[in-house]
Amino acid sequence: MITQDEVREGLRRGRYVTTSRVETAVFVALRLEKPLLVEGPAGAGKTELAKVLAEMLATDLVRLQCYEGLDEARALYEWNYQKQLLRLQADEHQGLHWEELSEHLFSREYLLERPLLRAISAPRKVVLLIDEIDKADEEFEAFLLELLSDFQVSIPELGTIKATSIPRVVLTSNGTRELSDALRRRCLYHYVDFPDIDREAKIILVRIPGIDTALALQIARMIAAIRKEDLRKVPGVAETLDWAATLAGLEIHDLRQEPEAVHETMICLLKTHEDRARLTREVSDRLLGKVA
Repeated sequence: MITQDEVREGLRRGRYVTTSRVETAVFVALRLEKPLLVEGPAGAGKTELAKVLAEMLATDLVRLQCYEGLDEARALYEWNYQKQLLRLQADEHQGLHWEELSEHLFSREYLLERPLLRAISAPRKVVLLIDEIDKADEEFEAFLLELLSDFQVSIPELGTIKATSIPRVVLTSNGTRELSDALRRRCLYHYVDFPDIDREAKIILVRIPGIDTALALQIARMIAAIRKEDLRKVPGVAETLDWAATLAGLEIHDLRQEPEAVHETMICLLKTHEDRARLTREVSDRLLGKVA
């Protein structure tokens, strides 16, 4: 059984700058073999946690990206209709009856596995990431309940398929809609917010080798100030790292000495025309004044 120290070391090796709460959440989810629901703002590092978990466990990551209108066919399985048709034509020439035909046509051989079925059919434990579950419809959320509670799925033509190995399940949500109580009851819960200034500076230092410590701290402070502005799309950690890499590549060592470059490179942070218009050079200089 994995220990909490091994979880901490595994996250560190994956360059995931963590907290004791994150370590505890991951440890308990692994120990109890229960799904972990990770909620928080977009860009806070929820998806990255699942990726690092797969790396830590030296296993595959199976990812289901949720979206409005996602259904069983795209999440669980589809029948390989072209292959079935070829088999049907071949068997008809042999004069087989429908009962014999259907027995062949609706077997695992003709099943196209989508992420959910692939995860529970894998010969070894994998990490199943159900990303942005809040974007899926409530009907799909209800469909997931059987998988999350019993780690099995039902296919009408084949019956119930139970997990070969119980996958490690991570669900993420940006909180755009309220998830059902039934889903929450089947999961452990952890909230991931944007990192504070010190932790974001540490993330920059870990992810951007060779960057100045003082510059990393200035960037983290600037990002914290930008996130307090009235923006449509608040920059996440990935945007922070892009900006830090850009500034380091320009050999900037002090943001206050390069106000023009700071403002021009904010294309790494601001992803809408409205936000770019809001964060004018004047606003950028005002925020720079707060960076000690």
